[in-house]
Order: sequence, then C-alpha cells, then structure tokens
Amino acid sequence: MSDRRKDGWSGALRRAFGTSPQAARAEDAPALGPAQGDLRRAMADARAGKPQAQKRVAAAYLRGEGVPPNPAEGVRWLEAAAQAGDGEAQASLATMLFRGLTAPPRSGAFGQAGVSADPARARALAQQAAEAGESDGQALLGYLWSTGEGGPRDYERAACFYEQAVAGGSMQAALGLGLIRLLGLDGVTDTARAAALLTRAAEADVATAIYVLGTLHEAGVPPIAPDEAAAASFYRRAAEAGVRPARARLGLALMHGWGVARNIPAAETWLRRAALEGDAEAAAIVGDLQCDSSHGVPNLLEAAGWYQMAAEQGHRLAARKLGLMYLAGRGVSADAETAMRWLEQAAEAGDRIAIFDLGMAATEAEGGVRVMAGLLPRLRALAEEGDPVAAYNLAVCLHNGSGIAADPHEARLWLERAAPHVVNAAYWLGRLLVDGAMGPPAPEAALPWLRRAAAEGMPDAVALLADMTLNGLGLPADAMAALELFIQAAHSGHVGAAFACGALLGGGHPVPEDRPRAERFFRQAAQQGHPRAQMMLGRYLLRGLGGTQDTTQAAQWLEKAAAQGVEEARAMLKAAG
Repeated sequence: MSDRRKDGWSGALRRAFGTSPQAARAEDAPALGPAQGDLRRAMADARAGKPQAQKRVAAAYLRGEGVPPNPAEGVRWLEAAAQAGDGEAQASLATMLFRGLTAPPRSGAFGQAGVSADPARARALAQQAAEAGESDGQALLGYLWSTGEGGPRDYERAACFYEQAVAGGSMQAALGLGLIRLLGLDGVTDTARAAALLTRAAEADVATAIYVLGTLHEAGVPPIAPDEAAAASFYRRAAEAGVRPARARLGLALMHGWGVARNIPAAETWLRRAALEGDAEAAAIVGDLQCDSSHGVPNLLEAAGWYQMAAEQGHRLAARKLGLMYLAGRGVSADAETAMRWLEQAAEAGDRIAIFDLGMAATEAEGGVRVMAGLLPRLRALAEEGDPVAAYNLAVCLHNGSGIAADPHEARLWLERAAPHVVNAAYWLGRLLVDGAMGPPAPEAALPWLRRAAAEGMPDAVALLADMTLNGLGLPADAMAALELFIQAAHSGHVGAAFACGALLGGGHPVPEDRPRAERFFRQAAQQGHPRAQMMLGRYLLRGLGGTQDTTQAAQWLEKAAAQGVEEARAMLKAAG
C-alpha cells in the first residue's frame, strides 16, 4: 500500500492533466443568445444571416426549447453564426466538436446520432474564438495545445493562451495554467503561482482543481504545508462533484485513516464507484479488500471479478493476481490456460514475478512451451543485465526444457548467479546438487545453499536438510538434530516432514520413543492427504499405540489410505474384519 501512497501527488497530476472532457449532452449546451423572445422571428432573422438570431435558434434546437430537440440542426445554425465571425459561437462550437455531443433520450428521428468529436476542427474554431478575445476559446485552445489533441503539443503556446483566458476570468484556464506552472512543462516552474491559480479555480468550484489541491496538501508542496485532514476534505469535495481519481483517493484515505477516521465500508464504497467509472487501480484495491479476511469473510469470486476489471484495463499486478487465482483454483475454477493468459499479460507489461508464475502455468497448459519460448529472449536479457530473479527463472527453463532445449550445465551456471540473492534459487541449486541432476551427486557442495534457504525459513529446504542430516549425506548422521529440523518444517506445514516426525518418534530409531506425539504428527500429515500417514494413523488407532483406541476412526483412515493405493492399509482392513 505504500506505493499507492507515494503515487498520490505525481499520479494525481498525471490523471488531472491528461483527462479529456466527456461528451457533452445536447440539453447541457451553453445558453446562446437570449433565452426568451419570439422563436419565429428569430428563425426569420437567422435565415437572414443575423448571428445573434442564429445562436438563439441553435440554442432552441440543442435544448429542445419550442422545437423538438435536434443536435445536428442546432450545430448547423451555430456553425452559421461561427462562419459569420461570432466569437461566442466559435468558442461554443469548438467545445461541442472537441467533446462530441450526445443526443438527448427524448430526441426524435432527426437527432439520435448526436455530433461526433472532431478535435482538429475544434482547434481551428478555438483559434478563431481566441483571436476574437473569447476567454472560453482561449481556455480550450490552451488545453488543446497542452494535450496535443487535434494537432501538435506546445506547452509554451498553451501557457500563453491560458494566461489570456485567466485574465478574462476563465477558471478552467486557471486550472490548466496552474498545472503547467506546477510541473514546469514550459520551462517555468512556479509552485507559489500554481497554488494561487489552483486555489482560485477551486474557490470557483472547478472540481479537478479541488482534487489537485488535495494532492498538494497530502504531499506538502511548497508553499502548501502537509495537511492530511485538509487533503481528505478536498478529496471529499471533488469526489462528491464526480471526479473519479478523487473518489479513489478518498477511498484510500478512509481505508488507511489518512487525515480522516478509518472507515472500511465507506472506503470500499468510494473505491467501488471509482472502479465502476474506469479506475483500474481502484478496481485492483477492491479486489484486495475482497481477499482480506481482516475485514470479514473473504469473497474470492468477487475479488476475481474486480481483478479482471482492472486487468482488462492493463493493470499488471491485478493480471498477475488473477492468473494465480486461476492457477490455484481460488475463487474460480482452476484453469491453467486462463491462468497463463493473464500471467502472460502481466509478464509482457514488465512484471518479472509473473514470468516465474507463468512458468508454473505453462507446465500444465497447452501451448505453454510456445509462450515460454517467446519470453526467453527477454528473460535472458534481464539475466545478463544482472537480474537475479530472471537468472533463476532462466535456469528453471533450461533445467526443465521449457521453451528451450534442456541444458543442465547452463542451468547450474544461472542458478549459481541467482542463489546468493534468491532463496528459491539457493534451494533448487542445493537440491539438484544432492540429486545429481547436474552431474555427480555433491551433497557437501549443496549444504551451504540448503542452509541459506533453511535460514530464510523455506520449509522444503529445512525438510531436505533434515533428511540429509538423518542419512549422513554431506555431514555426519545425527538423528536428534534431524528430528529437530523435521519438527521445524512440520510446524511450517510441510507434510513430508510431519510424516518423518511420526516415523522417528514411533520407535526403532536413535531418538527417544514418544508414540502419543508420533500419533499427533501422523494425524497432521494424514489430514493433509499423505497416504502412508493415513495408514499409520489408522494402525495407531486400531491398536491403541498412541494411547487411544478407536476402531471406527481407524477404519476411516485405513480406507482413505487404501483408496490411494496403500496395499498395507487394505490388508489391515481385511484382517480387522
């Protein structure tokens, strides 16, 4: 979550600066010309070429005042006024063409299509309006130069037109100029002027300016001092005004208690609203909340839905999490093909961990070798640049022959590079050295790597080290030391280690016999599905070896073991009648 906190100011500015306005609705068209008067007379004057009348008629058609609403007809009359040199008409038409114009639901057959956006034409009209001194035209032209929509991008020109519009009282221009001064996009950084401009715009209820002020108070950008409470207040105002990133930021503030009382239900409400409006990060956070048991019973199926929403918008971490859910069958049906598709998306977006997870999915999915072959050049390049995780993953591919011809020698070289930095690499290097998978068995060479992985708490490494200690592989045999290691691994959930503890404590080994304790370890492993542990637990309960005899339970465990192919368990069941 710390990355989400750090993203506050810089991410906010990115979202605020580059967001285009949504398409306007015809009924929200600006009031052009007098709102009253004889429409018939205005029609006659409009046909006679009078711009004020043409604007009046345009407004009537756009708003459905006295005539059926018809956006196309309204734009036609507005265009006539603009062509006659009317600056107000030019600015209004430019705004409509930049945003596009949706037809109102009640419009008839003539107006259903609305008006398509045309940024290039909008720019030309905004230029004419700006030259006529229209502040709205100057503000729009500043925006178009700053974003590069409808033509080239030039921050210096954008700032020039914004300055003119601010002088004319445009608070939208104050927002745009404030962002340019804040980021120094035209080579002039002036945070004091930026704060003043943004404050003016916020006081005029420009919602995006309110949101940006929130980010400045959160980050403490001079001359504004850090103030989490003020930031949360700004975020709430902007969120209630409909600013999507403000809703996401308010949700985070409520979730973590940043300047406001912590309130998880309210946080989730705001995050959901932002997510449903297209905020990928908010969708990913809602997915995290659905997985978090500290806020109630996890809902993994719903979490998968939110992760998919975020992943479909390119959120790479959500794509990786969704892929892992499909890989493990958590909240969704296990599906290696789908898992591989999402993990591949995350890997292609630069998620290095997803490359390793993709390798797991590729072993089970049709076409997995092809996918790994496609990723290998990037994986090798990262490894050669010194990335230890990439070196480990490349070694796994070379060892398993995933997307490339198996090469145990080269696999060992990459594992040796990765092992000092990646605990999995240390474990696999040690294990392969013990097994002799990369040449003659070398348990002594394996020990340092396995001890490193065991020191990191890796249960598989602890269990393998315990087995080597028990059998004297690479070091003197020591059953008591081996038992301590097996117990450590069993307490971490390692099923094989739990069975080994039961076997050692059950007698016949150079450790003190403790059958009640052995039975507890056998039960732990049996409950995790270990077939021989199920057989041994059945045997203990059948004969009362651990101090408790229970023939009913014994039969149940022996049946489970027999169903997994343990013939000795089947024989015990037959002998018991």
